[in-house]
Amino acid sequence: MRRPVCTDHCPSETSARTSSVNEDHRPMNTECEEGNSVYQGYYLRRSNVDRRVFQRQALAKSRRLAMRGPAYMFSARCNSLSLTEERFLEAAEYGNIPVVRRMLEELPELNVNCVDYMGQNALQLAVANEHLEVTELLLKKENLARIGDALLLAISKGYIRIVEAILAHQAFADASKLTNSPLQTETSDDFFAYDEDGTRFSHDITPIILASHCHEYEIVHILLRKGARIERPHDYFCKCNTCVYHQRHDSFSHSRSRINAYKGLASPAYLSLSSEDPVLTALELSNELAVLANIEKEFKNDYKKLSMQCKDFVVGLLDLCRNTEEVEAILNGDTELNDNFDSTGRPSLIRLKLAIKYELKKFVAHPNCQQQLLSIWYENLSGLRQQTTAVKLLVVFGVAIGLPILALLYWIAPSSKLGKIIRGPFLKFVAHAASFTIFLGLLVMNAADRFEGTTLLPNMTIHDHPAQLFRMKTTPFTWMEMLIISWVIGMIWAECKEIWSQGPREYLLEPWNLLDFGMLAIFVTSFIARFMAFWHAYAAQSYVDERYTDLSNITLPFEIEYYRLARVYWVPSDPQLISEGLYAIAVVLSFSRIAYILPANESFGPLQISLGRTVKDIFKFMVIFIMVFVAFMIGMFNLYSYYLGAKQNNAFTTVEESFKTLFWAIFGLSEVKSVVINNGHKFIENIGYVLYGVYNVTMVIVLLNMLIAMINSSFQEIEDDADVEWKFARAKLWFSYFEEGGTLPVPFNLVPSPKSVVSLAMKIKQALLMPLCGHKDGGKEDTELNELGKQKVSNYRGSPRSSRYRRTMKRLIKRYIIKAQMDKESDEVNEGELKEIKQDISSLRYELLEEKSHETEQFAELMKRLGEALSRQQNH
Repeated sequence: MRRPVCTDHCPSETSARTSSVNEDHRPMNTECEEGNSVYQGYYLRRSNVDRRVFQRQALAKSRRLAMRGPAYMFSARCNSLSLTEERFLEAAEYGNIPVVRRMLEELPELNVNCVDYMGQNALQLAVANEHLEVTELLLKKENLARIGDALLLAISKGYIRIVEAILAHQAFADASKLTNSPLQTETSDDFFAYDEDGTRFSHDITPIILASHCHEYEIVHILLRKGARIERPHDYFCKCNTCVYHQRHDSFSHSRSRINAYKGLASPAYLSLSSEDPVLTALELSNELAVLANIEKEFKNDYKKLSMQCKDFVVGLLDLCRNTEEVEAILNGDTELNDNFDSTGRPSLIRLKLAIKYELKKFVAHPNCQQQLLSIWYENLSGLRQQTTAVKLLVVFGVAIGLPILALLYWIAPSSKLGKIIRGPFLKFVAHAASFTIFLGLLVMNAADRFEGTTLLPNMTIHDHPAQLFRMKTTPFTWMEMLIISWVIGMIWAECKEIWSQGPREYLLEPWNLLDFGMLAIFVTSFIARFMAFWHAYAAQSYVDERYTDLSNITLPFEIEYYRLARVYWVPSDPQLISEGLYAIAVVLSFSRIAYILPANESFGPLQISLGRTVKDIFKFMVIFIMVFVAFMIGMFNLYSYYLGAKQNNAFTTVEESFKTLFWAIFGLSEVKSVVINNGHKFIENIGYVLYGVYNVTMVIVLLNMLIAMINSSFQEIEDDADVEWKFARAKLWFSYFEEGGTLPVPFNLVPSPKSVVSLAMKIKQALLMPLCGHKDGGKEDTELNELGKQKVSNYRGSPRSSRYRRTMKRLIKRYIIKAQMDKESDEVNEGELKEIKQDISSLRYELLEEKSHETEQFAELMKRLGEALSRQQNH
């Protein structure tokens, strides 16, 4: 059985077309005397026809050699070949089975390990030209060399029957022969070719690695059954003696051997046939390779390609699913062996979480995966899934209006039918979105009294009674601000619960969590500063209330009088001013938080993703921008710092003025006269003109246009793959509402529900019993995700409960292998098939010539006997 030759994935070989090279360049040494007597005695028995054929071949070869001259650097090796050995190598190369058989049987002193000018023996030539019968004849000889090279060559060519024949040789009775690479084999051994040219393949290549590189599923299966495995490379930062030695001795070879091993591990053939859980193995391996791509920058493209290969393998398995059971098997893993269901009976989708964590966007955005997510999203509301957008908007509006009532009903009866509906992901999302919308409305309404301008001017003061201080009118919290504070406290509590469930590391890896953390931190700081201002004003008011009833014409101490002053007289570090500034920043961040829910919509989702990518581009651009900006800012300041008061304006005379002038110059809001000096120092002024002009050209024409190009490129990338990007972002949004808990939105989550009280009591009981039982609770989600990669194959073997999962995965793997083989057969090149036919015809030709020779000899013998009989009759 033949497979197409591996060209893209197999290690490079010494010769691409061995047969043609051997035919054109093998020198014929007619002066060799060694073995001539044996050679001539052996071929005297040949028929005249066969001898003439051989003579014509030798003559043609001699003519070609005469035209080409000597075989360059390879000619020295061939001088030791006798005519018998040349004939033997030629017969093995062209598949002349009768000649090879006869020479092996009748010439016991024949050196079967003789090599041609390319250093290839008869076994390698027979394997390279797919002569199975010749290979089997040679394998019967004792002391046969380079069997390992022949095996690697057969694997690279995809000759399965030859691989099986070689593996049946007694040399592979030693298991180490199959698992060791040429580098691990003793140099005194002739299992591989050790000479000045080295081996045909890289020294770190083993049969199983080569078969995996070439995606030969059948050969990989054969080798795995014989116990061959690919050893996983050590960690990149490993400091063991072996790694340290290889890094110091030959770091390049060490890196290449790691890549070759990872190529084998990431091969779909090896993933399919070697792992009990290929989905988990591929997910973990893709992430490991992505990490290595960022560590080993010099091989970044190689590792990225392998990581993408693992991701494509998982997507290919998902694409072959035919029913819900198979999709759930891929997304959930072994649900029987691992308890992958939460308290609501909803599948945990642990493998899908891992895919989202490792950003397998095509896997998450696959229709099979999205359909499964959609069914969970509309849990307990299956009828709403088929409704129009108008009906869905009415449901959203109704939930927003009746949010307090729904929250109260869920607080009272969380396990009722209505409670289960409210606990569904869709209504949970709507409730939280409505709560956040109300919060934004409160922020707007808090400034409603100043929409048309404030009636209290900065230089004015007011009070309700003669003894009241002005600051007691401005510092107390209003009822609207108290509602805002309650919302902020509820959001802080929700974030604390999220940090507890995810862990600090996972929490900080999500950009939206950083935005929430910053927004809430600024709100809290603003409220604390406001409270400090109120506390100081209250203390001052208490001082006044103890001593005065009317403040008219009363001189107060400065620290008390300060709280009677109008706003224009407040110090810049006043707590109330700081509170108002921080509050404004927090409001801006609050409204930007709306972008979090935009991926729920197909139209706004890609725009939100593009906006996020643009922000990343701006941060990368800011590095170059700041370098150029600071350089010109300090340069212009050094130039004009001595001319304070001697310029038409104060531009560049201080660091602050230099910063302002250059910053607003980006937007065209700075004037050219900023560089003009009144006292006529033209040299300084001209240098100022030049620097200011170079700055404008660099910043406005070069850097800003480069930023625009970066933003356009990022937007185009998102637009080209908008559907995948949007579905991946939507899946991440949905997953945040799939988890158990967090049903009540802000601020209703501040009120402890009976369910939460019972749950807290159970956790306290479990914590108290844990030291007595000696067990540790590993129920955190991040721990579960991390432990997934550490599960051993032994957990699956022998477990009767995992048989259903294993049967499902076995079906999917079979389909994947069949599809891969069909795709490979459809991609076969006709040239290979024609070559195989030519080789078969050549072997048949030699067999026919052999039969003809025997028949001619028999006919000659019969004629001789007939002549002798006739002569005897005539004599009588």
